[in-house]
Amino acid sequence: MGPTDLSDALAGLTPPDDPNLLVGIETSDDAAVYRLNDGVAMINTVDFITPPVDDPYWFGQIAAANAISDVYSMGGRPVTALNVVMFPSKRLDMGYLKEILRGGHDKVEEAGACLVGGHTVDDEEPKYGLCVNGAVHPERVLTNAGSLPGDALILTKPLGSGVLFNAVRSKKIPLKEIEQELLPSLAALNGTAMETALRFSLRACTDITGFGILGHLLEVAHGAKARVLLNYRALPFYAGALEMYKKGETTGSNKANRALVARHDLKMHASLSKHEEELLYDPQTSGGLLLSVPKERAESLVTALHKNGVYAAVCIGEVLDGPAGIIVE
Repeated sequence: MGPTDLSDALAGLTPPDDPNLLVGIETSDDAAVYRLNDGVAMINTVDFITPPVDDPYWFGQIAAANAISDVYSMGGRPVTALNVVMFPSKRLDMGYLKEILRGGHDKVEEAGACLVGGHTVDDEEPKYGLCVNGAVHPERVLTNAGSLPGDALILTKPLGSGVLFNAVRSKKIPLKEIEQELLPSLAALNGTAMETALRFSLRACTDITGFGILGHLLEVAHGAKARVLLNYRALPFYAGALEMYKKGETTGSNKANRALVARHDLKMHASLSKHEEELLYDPQTSGGLLLSVPKERAESLVTALHKNGVYAAVCIGEVLDGPAGIIVE
């Protein structure tokens, strides 16, 4: 569902009035956080997707990594997970479902969490994901709203997965062309990136998913009540993503993501082709983390991320004084 439709549907709902609810829906954060006691807060999130590729094992891995990422982005560690499954059991072989669940199981296990059950319904199209519960100290919760002017913004995975998935579906490129670079990157957990970033005065974080890089930067800008400067030429993109836009491929989310950003203050100072601009609205599954740290820590953090195997990490912009909005240069 598009972000503008979703925000309209949620308008008017009264948020909970509970002092132990540390993070709710107000800042459009990645997960909810509820304080259980002075030492432990519980992180709750749920996420499921349709198949990005036909291979069921990759599908399970990517969907699970996508859901688990929400816990990492709040500064926490995943503890338990529940399968969320919609599957056309009368139309597809159950072996397909077995492989989906194996992919999810392997990612949950890799994250050090416990897969403890789930819920399954018959549906017209396969959908899979997880409800993930995590833990974090109440005083160490991260949100997308903690950035300060002077912070540098670091992205840990490339962009462009949305259009590449669609290009595979429409037979513009074969699956084998994205199996070496794209799929392992998307299935990679964001735990190492978060563990590394926590040592560098990390102030805010979000993961880049369905709203595209501009949609998520907009959340950072409004949360911080500050202006975000994005350096387009610093952005990392998956090989072939721009070429697919040039060939007329797109995603079902680009238009909605553009409409979301158009509601707010966007200044496009960069001279971009229409195809380059589309990459700013490309939805990611499962994307990297967007890390906000003091500018003087940014270079050291990027070096540490590279050393720990997060090779795509790069500084893509900074937070400035000014009214909430985005400048693309």
